[in-house]
Amino acid sequence: MLVTNFIPWPQHLLVLVVNITPLMTLSLFPVMSDSSSQAILELINSTLDDLNAGSEAAKALATAKEIGHMMVQDLSYTWPYIVAAFSLAMVLCLVYIVLMRWFAGIMVWVSIAGVVGLLSYCIYVTYVKFVDLRDNPISQAEKESLGEVDSLLALKNTWLVFLIISAVTLVIVLLILLFLRKRINVAVALIKEGSKAVGSITSTLIFPLVPWVLECGVVAYSIATALYLASCSDPVYKITGVTNTSCVCPEIKDGDICDLNIFNVTTNCTGTCIGVSCQFFRYQTPRTIDYLHAVNIFGFFWGLFFVSALGEMILAATFATWYWTFHKSNVPFFTLTISAGRTLRYHLGTLAFGSLILAICRIIRVILEYVNHKLSKYDNVVVKACMCCLRCFFWCLEKFIKFINRNAYIMCAIHGKNFCRSAKDAFNLLMRNVVRVFVVDKVTDFLLFLGKLMITAGVVALAFFVFDGQVTIPETKLPTLNYYLLPVIIIAVGTYFIACLFFNVYAMAVDTLFLCFLEDCERNDGSLEKPYFMSKSLMKVLHKKNKKD
Repeated sequence: MLVTNFIPWPQHLLVLVVNITPLMTLSLFPVMSDSSSQAILELINSTLDDLNAGSEAAKALATAKEIGHMMVQDLSYTWPYIVAAFSLAMVLCLVYIVLMRWFAGIMVWVSIAGVVGLLSYCIYVTYVKFVDLRDNPISQAEKESLGEVDSLLALKNTWLVFLIISAVTLVIVLLILLFLRKRINVAVALIKEGSKAVGSITSTLIFPLVPWVLECGVVAYSIATALYLASCSDPVYKITGVTNTSCVCPEIKDGDICDLNIFNVTTNCTGTCIGVSCQFFRYQTPRTIDYLHAVNIFGFFWGLFFVSALGEMILAATFATWYWTFHKSNVPFFTLTISAGRTLRYHLGTLAFGSLILAICRIIRVILEYVNHKLSKYDNVVVKACMCCLRCFFWCLEKFIKFINRNAYIMCAIHGKNFCRSAKDAFNLLMRNVVRVFVVDKVTDFLLFLGKLMITAGVVALAFFVFDGQVTIPETKLPTLNYYLLPVIIIAVGTYFIACLFFNVYAMAVDTLFLCFLEDCERNDGSLEKPYFMSKSLMKVLHKKNKKD
């Protein structure tokens, strides 16, 4: 205890309490009973536990603060590199879209050849392994020494199953290539046309920033509304102190709700009522606020889907104008602006109705997720199966509605009809060309996924080598970073987001040109009165041509 003389006042008391023993504690309180001493000891132990917990929390907070400071320091050093990486990602996306005009066919067929080669190699490997295990089976003792997975792979029948699956898959792929090679060529030609359209109207590449800003506004407004609603609560007061006094209160008791403004103990009680009072208990949210929260959530989904639909229709109108202009040199310079004005003037009701359908479907999915969360504590197989089926059904329904809406917006942009008529026409047109729809959709998805993967992986790999010090940039000196993976992760997320913005425009261009192409094939015949509006490359693939004067 002599050491406490050299410790400042707060630590002095802490060391005194920590080093005290039960015997010393009892000696400090000699007149107290054993139960009182035990209570004091428990209080001291509880206090020490609280001090330890507080100390650990303080250490964790200090560590988090230090880590945050180092992260901010790293970002202050690397923000020019992050901006440069994002700029590089935008340039690469633009270059990729431009190159698709010439290399889309090569990329598709090389990828298909790679799939065929990979499946052939799988057949070879599985056959060799099957023959080896058939001729040289392992003993039972060796099987028992292996793990569960290794023992399964040591069976010849396992490799026989792999062989059959690989062979069947290869046969299916070859049959698809045999019967759909012409449609794959059409898909490649449409992808090239999409590259031409985007390159002709480059302002469409910047346009997605407008819906993105509007979506951020919808999110911010919904969050602000939710916070305001959460603050709308009424204070609740309850009566306390009735049982602890000599009051006689026949009409009230402890825990009754009271009104602070009109509560008067003398009118309800007799006797000494000094301790009886109306005390604050908690804040209570009115029931109507819950309904307003539900309305806010529904409005949030509706707003997001509406903004997304607005962007889709403006782009669809832009690319449809490009396709149906016979001489592409006559495409208006402000095509995007004209399309935006036409959409805002004539088609907001169409967008609101289509997005309303999606919002209703999404809110049903949210309700199902909430119900599934509440029912998860009950181990009922039938209920779980029903909930799984419902969730799967509405997920598929939402995907289908999104597909129909997207094509309905395109048809509305082409013909200017209402939503229901446009959705009907688009659906019938797609069903008459269902194989082409499948091929074009999958080929486009594959190429865009490949582009996102290549650009994101390339930029992230370059950033990793730069921040890791393996690659140096001339005339620049990057200090040693505390967490060099932090800017790499930021660059990865930002690059993927930028790639999605660019390639969503490209996907919309391909979808719009595809519907225009189908309309062109059904409406026109290449005569002088009804010439084809498609490009010469598309006419060459389909063996069509326009008659000349």
